[in-house]
Amino acid sequence: MKTYWSERARRITPYTAGEQPRDADMIKLNTNENPYPPSPLAIAAIEDFHMDKLRLYPNASSEVLRRAAAYVHGLSPEQVFCGNGSDEVLAIAFQAFFDDALSFCDISYSFYPVWAEMYGISYETVPLREDFTVPAEAFYGKKNIVLANPNAPTSLAQSRDEIEEIVRRASGVVIVDEAYVAFGAQTALPLIKKYDNLLVVRTFSKSHGLAGLRVGYAMGHPDLIAAMNCIKDSFNSYPVDALAQRAAAAALMDTSYAENIAKLIIHAREYTEGALKALGFQVLPAMANFVFAKPPAGISAQEMMQKLKKRHIYVRWFSGARVREYLRISIGTMRQMEQMAAVVREILETV
Repeated sequence: MKTYWSERARRITPYTAGEQPRDADMIKLNTNENPYPPSPLAIAAIEDFHMDKLRLYPNASSEVLRRAAAYVHGLSPEQVFCGNGSDEVLAIAFQAFFDDALSFCDISYSFYPVWAEMYGISYETVPLREDFTVPAEAFYGKKNIVLANPNAPTSLAQSRDEIEEIVRRASGVVIVDEAYVAFGAQTALPLIKKYDNLLVVRTFSKSHGLAGLRVGYAMGHPDLIAAMNCIKDSFNSYPVDALAQRAAAAALMDTSYAENIAKLIIHAREYTEGALKALGFQVLPAMANFVFAKPPAGISAQEMMQKLKKRHIYVRWFSGARVREYLRISIGTMRQMEQMAAVVREILETV
């Protein structure tokens, strides 16, 4: 029954989040979460918070967090915008910069078309090549562009040189969504000092293990940040809560902890790639905290996902035409990935 739905609500197809199982014994490899706890400094920042201050609104501009991001990345606070997860940051950026002529890959983060449709932005999708790489030249001369780098769900990454050429030729704003950049890809961040039409977006949900707090941020020219603040202050003046601001700032400053966790995840990812290939999977060269893998002949990706689920291992399967033969498998601890590989081997032995 949609009697009272607006035309906008009727028109859009909402994003589908990964399943959140409640099984205590499961191995959860379907939502690209960090398998390790947050920085001890982030935990201490929450524990040391004076709870009586919860009666007060948080700092509207996330000043402590912006200053931390500016310090870590060699920017000014005026070049940093903070929001309630990178999803909100991206949604605000869509409203701040795009009226029309938006381009993004046909296989990428599935929130992009949702926001475009919700905000009435005309857009086109650029098909990935047969090997799922991004055809950089197809974006040359486009006006407004959004690129996930590394891309999702493929885990493939573009070089900084490729990104720069796209930014240099664009007549509008280019957003580079770097949710997974900490796991081996080149960041576009150094290009911010050269191009005033580039916005780089990051999240605390992946490499910093703070998905439960919902914090993200964007970095770019002060004029871009000012436009995003204009949208923010017309919608929600206090998007990042006080606890999240403190914990995220502490996590960001603890660079050595984040780097060590990323190394553990990369090591487990390399093991997973090798283990799956040995079992007959086709595995794309991964640069994120997940792999994109096609099961061997004799079993479909959907069937493999279902069989893994019966054994309390959750991975992600997508129904899209070009990706339905693949599974996106998040990288957990080494022990979890070894268990997953062992169960996959058992399943294949019964096919």
